[in-house]
Amino acid sequence: MLVMIILLESGVSLIMSTEITLESNERLDDLLTHQLHIIQSREVFSFSMDAVLLARFAGVPPRGRILDLCTGNGVVPLLLTTRTKAIIDAVEIQPRLADMARRSIAWNKLDERIRIYEGDLRLFHEEVGHGAYDAVTVNPPYMPAGSGDRNENEHFAMARHEMNGSLDEIVAACSRLVRAGGRVSMVHRPSRLIEIVEAMRKWRLEPKRMRFVHPYVGAEANMVLIEAAKDGKPELRLLPPLIAYTHERNYTEEMMGIYYGNNNPGAREVSS
Repeated sequence: MLVMIILLESGVSLIMSTEITLESNERLDDLLTHQLHIIQSREVFSFSMDAVLLARFAGVPPRGRILDLCTGNGVVPLLLTTRTKAIIDAVEIQPRLADMARRSIAWNKLDERIRIYEGDLRLFHEEVGHGAYDAVTVNPPYMPAGSGDRNENEHFAMARHEMNGSLDEIVAACSRLVRAGGRVSMVHRPSRLIEIVEAMRKWRLEPKRMRFVHPYVGAEANMVLIEAAKDGKPELRLLPPLIAYTHERNYTEEMMGIYYGNNNPGAREVSS
């Protein structure tokens, strides 16, 4: 595979290539909507439901510029192309995941819509400037650094634990990169909701919409979707809960709509 890497002044690199290949340990998965596919591997962290929910929940402009932080293998930018004509930038610190994201984008012929940057999200504003984006999405690591299994795969550890930026640092980066009035959307664990709100308000991001996700009726929420406006006025809408599964462990009708998008008649977005 022929690869060209453009090194930017901040140390962030924009990676481009002229050929697309699958490595021997990789597979091509169907994203179930708009004929999109994504490259994944068991050796690194694969996307899960939370990324799909974030891509459907986030408030995004019909055009303009969007940024996805902690992009992993690029699933959120890929799914956002089904909702907007905006140019989407994405930042990932792990070289292997950034490379997989880049190749997935090329595979789907979305090179002109999505750009993958490899580097530290905490420094990205030094390259693009403050307030460069109309909307920012982020699916950050859920666990503080030092918690959990210390013997797990390095790729999994970096995806799950705040090894490259605390929650406060990630929220600060979002605030620096979104314009005044722009939106920042995040998916996280309800157990850290107070920390999230405190960090958002500290960095001038006012929570505007929130939705809890429950695995099934009667179960505690295991995810929270939250959207904030830069320099917004206090006013929070608490949306109806989203139930993921029936008691028979099948996806609910709404979840089917979320996964299949416009391919499923009557599909509804998470924000409805």
